[in-house]
Formats: sequence, C-alpha cells, structure tokens
Amino acid sequence: MFKAVLFQLIATLFGAALAAALFGVQGAYSAAAGGLACVLPNALFALKLAATGGRAPASYPAAFFVGEFIKVAAIVGLLALAAMTIEGLHWGALLIGMVLALKANLFAFWVKT
Repeated sequence: MFKAVLFQLIATLFGAALAAALFGVQGAYSAAAGGLACVLPNALFALKLAATGGRAPASYPAAFFVGEFIKVAAIVGLLALAAMTIEGLHWGALLIGMVLALKANLFAFWVKT
C-alpha cells in the first residue's frame, strides 16, 4: 500500500513538472494541489490499514469501506479547498495532477519489490 502512495507522490511531482512546462508556475501549483489532494488521503488511509493489527477479522470489510468513504470525502474537500484558496487556479493542470496521481496505482502493481 505504501508503494502505491510513493508512486502517487512521484506521479504528482512529474505532473507538476509537466504542468510547469506547459502552463507556467501557476500550472505547477495547480497540478501539485490536484495530485496532493489524492496523495494525502491515500497516505492516511494506508497508515490506518497498516494499524489494524488487533481487530477481529470480521471487522476488516466494514473498516475498509468506512475508511474508503472518508478518503473520498477528504479528496473532495481538499479539491474544494484548493479551488477556494488558490488564486488563478488552472483547472487543466489540476486535472492532470489528479489523474496522474490516481492512475499511478496501476504502476505499483507492475513493479516487484
């Protein structure tokens, strides 16, 4: 799970560099905000899943779905916060950062550790 979060962080940095080349500094900020809006809740969710040591196995599905719902709500909240606080937000760059961060999970399964 932490490998997927690391790939998301790398993809976010790549997206910010790509957006900086295409849209300038404001595009880099926007892409970083979009990517980090996905990476931060995923990192917290991975920490929560790693800390589920002493529970009964029957509670794992419920904890997973509640945690997934909270993660999605946090992503939506962080994106709304970025839209309200970043002056001159570049929506295309934000979407580039967000899509790259979300699709980076696919590469985590291809890499063997």
